[in-house]
Amino acid sequence: MPRPYDLSSMTALICFEAAARNASFKKAAQEMNVTPAAVSHQIKALETDLECSLFLRRSRGVELTEKGAFLFLAIQRGLETISEAVTQIRDRQEKVDVTIRTTTAVSALWLTPKISAFWKIHPAITVSQIVSDIPGTGRCDLSVHYGDPQENGIEYRTLFQDRIVALGTPAFAAEHGIRGVEDLLKAPLIHMSNEEAGWTTWADWFLALGRPLPKGRNFYVNNYMIALQAAQDDVGAVLGWDGLVGSLMQDGRLVRLVADSVRSPVPFHLKIHPKATSKARLFADWLVTSA
Repeated sequence: MPRPYDLSSMTALICFEAAARNASFKKAAQEMNVTPAAVSHQIKALETDLECSLFLRRSRGVELTEKGAFLFLAIQRGLETISEAVTQIRDRQEKVDVTIRTTTAVSALWLTPKISAFWKIHPAITVSQIVSDIPGTGRCDLSVHYGDPQENGIEYRTLFQDRIVALGTPAFAAEHGIRGVEDLLKAPLIHMSNEEAGWTTWADWFLALGRPLPKGRNFYVNNYMIALQAAQDDVGAVLGWDGLVGSLMQDGRLVRLVADSVRSPVPFHLKIHPKATSKARLFADWLVTSA
């Protein structure tokens, strides 16, 4: 019988997702409790099946090719949908006091450390995250959004409104001689390709500073965490929302390349859903205060 879905080996796809997420065959193997050779074999079989390279093999690890990044995002979306369905089937609402929905970047860079701090103060209140870069309608008490609230009558709280800065590594700045905004116009830049997310683009940023469009090399990704990692790997400069990526700047993994910055046109805000519990509202109040 014909297969209902046009899929490669599920084993190979799962190995690929783990390797792409960890940027390492070795770490993927440790996570899956198999050997690195087994992971490499599965990914090689997947590349043969798709007739394209999914990774660039480097001495210090692996990097996704453009097609690899495209496949990685598609697999992530599929697994996130499956994960959300499994969560709902398990009826975690009976076990969790607060459920909050957010994107991968906000979860990793801002929200997860906040939840850890909240637990130290309120250890009896459990908080669960639904992490997805795809807008969803699943059951949750709270959700974090970037942009002006578009729905009439919704209850929301403003969290923070950032300054948008140009970020890179000190090595990248030295290699490309970046001392001012004019130098950035000629430097390699990392762009977000998912325009529907509403992020300020490099063109917007330069325009706000009264500069022309950049003329350097461009590198496009459709995931902000990948964009930040690429900047740490000296691929190019990336725009950073200082309230969101503050931990990366504090750790020195990324630094401001120039003194100029642009105020974000919209804030990050917290939506409080109609059926939010009293414990969810307590967490919301704390989150707004801590932000």
